[in-house]
Amino acid sequence: MILKDFIGIMNGLAPVQFSEGWDNPGLLVGDADMDISRVYIALDATSEVIEAAHDAGADLILTHHPLIFKPVRHVSSDDYVGRRVMKILSCGMALFAMHTDFDVTCMGTEAATRLGLIESKVLEPTVSEDYGLGAFGYLKEDLKLKELAEKVKDDFEVDHVTVYGDPESTMVKVAVLPGSGASGIDAACMEGCDALITGDISHHDGTDALEKGISIIDAGHYGIEKLFIGFMYRFIGDKIKEIEAVEDKTGDKAWLI
Repeated sequence: MILKDFIGIMNGLAPVQFSEGWDNPGLLVGDADMDISRVYIALDATSEVIEAAHDAGADLILTHHPLIFKPVRHVSSDDYVGRRVMKILSCGMALFAMHTDFDVTCMGTEAATRLGLIESKVLEPTVSEDYGLGAFGYLKEDLKLKELAEKVKDDFEVDHVTVYGDPESTMVKVAVLPGSGASGIDAACMEGCDALITGDISHHDGTDALEKGISIIDAGHYGIEKLFIGFMYRFIGDKIKEIEAVEDKTGDKAWLI
């Protein structure tokens, strides 16, 4: 398949014009006219991921987070971005990112599905009422906060979560905002949610949330957003038969001691 045809299918799933103005999704490295047959799917284009993609025989690396955010003044081995761009090109690969365009079309819905939320809606609409960041809805059954925390660990396959709130408090309606979700606390409060499930919550954001009457479950940035990898693996397998998809297994770079 020609890369630009693959990009057309990706834009059909998550139109690039839906991305936030500060974002930089799309084809970041490579030739849109090159042939591709194997795609390596990861959250970030780290040096380890690039090496793993090359070892897997991939032509394209598909990531959630863009490698390039800021204007590039030079591409050389003097900085970590330049080294990775050079490595991708020297291996004959390309790099394509789906970031906030994927967030507003797929990420929140997929996270709500993982949690089994009922009557789910978009938490922070951006493009329209049907497209935006995060989701909120009702749990299939009322849970204590400590039970919900265990459910989050199971549903998103994470080893640990950080929780702000009374472990015995009852959870009925919850919101989920994958990634850095402090910006969604007020929206979740406005919707009457008992808890927000998200990542990258600071001490101050967590304690302030409790004062606003909402509990927080922080499952980590990678912890929830890694669902991008499985989602795109299934999508490519179902929709693009001529492309072989490979899931990244390098995992989260953060660990607890």
